[in-house]
Formats: sequence, C-alpha cells, structure tokens
Amino acid sequence: MTASESSGSVVRRILLGSQLRRLREARGITREAAGYSIRASESKISRMELGRVSFKARDIEDLLTLYGVSDDAERAALLGLAREANVAGWWHSYGDVLPGWFQTYVGLEGAASHIACYEVQFVHGLLQTESYAHAVVTSGQPTASESEVERRVALRLERQKLLVAEQPPEFHVVLDEAALRRPYGGSRVMRGQLEHLVDVSRQPNVTLQVMPFAFGGHAAESGAFTRLRFPESDLPDVVYLEQLTSALYLDKREEVAHYERVLGRLATDSLSPEGSRELLERLLQLA
Repeated sequence: MTASESSGSVVRRILLGSQLRRLREARGITREAAGYSIRASESKISRMELGRVSFKARDIEDLLTLYGVSDDAERAALLGLAREANVAGWWHSYGDVLPGWFQTYVGLEGAASHIACYEVQFVHGLLQTESYAHAVVTSGQPTASESEVERRVALRLERQKLLVAEQPPEFHVVLDEAALRRPYGGSRVMRGQLEHLVDVSRQPNVTLQVMPFAFGGHAAESGAFTRLRFPESDLPDVVYLEQLTSALYLDKREEVAHYERVLGRLATDSLSPEGSRELLERLLQLA
C-alpha cells in the first residue's frame, strides 16, 4: 500500500461522512434518531459524519434505509466507499506514540494537494531535521523514554516524504521569526536546521516566508494553524488547530474563509521568499 492510497482512505472516510450528513439533513432526521436506528449514540453519528471513525457495513445499510436511499447503484457506491475508507493508513503502525486525534491529521496531510500554515513556537514538522525534531520531542515529552522519542521522530521523518513524492503538495509555510531564534537543541542543531530551511526553501513546491519581529503585531494573533486543501472538488478545505491533548478540525465555509484571509495577510506582510532566505542566511552567520 502506498502512502497516497492510505491517505486516500481518510479522504474517503470524510467524503462518506459528509454525504451521510447531507442525506440525514435532507430528510430532517436528528443525529439522535439516526443513532437510535443503528443502536448507537448521537455522538457516534457525529463522529461518523466527521470521518473520525471506521464504518460498519451494517450501520451504513441501516442509515441509508432510514434516509430513504433505495437505489441499488447509489447504495452500492456508498457501501464501496465505506470499504475503501476502512483501509488502515501507514501511520497506524505508530499507534503506540500517535494519539487518535492526530491520526486524522496525518491522513489529511498526506491526502492534501495544498498545505498552508503559520508556526510560531518551532519550525513546522514537515521541515524539521532529525536532530531538531529530537530536541522538540524531548522538550515536549520530558518523561518519554528514549525509544518513544525515537519513534516520534521517525514518524515525523516519515511524514516529510510527501514533500518529495512524485506528486507533492504545494506547501506554503509562514514561520514567525521567534521559531528561528528559539534554540532547540543548542547552536549546532539550530545551525543544521537553518541550513536545511535554506535548502528546502528552494524546492519548487515549497514557499517559505518569515514573519519578522520588525513588523510588530500581525494577522495571526491567535497562534499556529494549518489549512488543508484537497484535489477532490466535493471535499471542503479544513483548518487544523492543535491543542495540548486534542485538536480542532474546522470545515465550515465561513470559518475557513476567515483563516484564508489571515493567510493572505500573512503572505503580504511577511518577508518575501527571497527576503526570508536572506534572513535565514544572516541567522546562519550568527549561529
């Protein structure tokens, strides 16, 4: 199984969930009533519609019947989508160090055609060197064993392969200058990280900008976030907001539009890609 195939299963899960939600709403059926029909809770229906859980064929069949879907071809297509959505992704092998709420993100990240983000605390995970990632994980998980730290770093490096895949996503990252000056791992590690950022900023699918201290207050006052866009036209953009023990996935059009406007302002107000590379090179001289 390729990474794109396993990531595609996440997209199919979200796509099926959104279709089930549209069918339920079209019939005026509450989540509570839908849950009752499959001997489950309202919260399970919510998780199904958000693509957060795997699907049982019996549950899908019962819901389609409840929603008045009687056409054999339509039922077969949705049941087939459910089977494809249940394919486990490559990241499931890291389940011992990967919380469930982040598994969804890894799948979405791998399926996205365009990723745009703002980072303030540290360099984005897709751009971290192995040594820098080790320092970040150790700082964030001070009680973790060395083997657990190594597993988390290995997962991060595995995720990075998508940027050099045959059909990589467009990746636009805005790094706050604070992330470049916060010395994770010491001067040697930071020097290697800065050199890597200079190199990766030259990749044709990567746009790297720095929001400098000199600009002052800026549009991303609420902190780090990521916007994911997919090649499937019927899938909405998703904004990912990470918290200490969970995450938020926003897909309502008005919410996503707000973050899109923030991304636009960040791109305008940050240093250009060329100016950002020059700043990285100046910081390298100081490292």
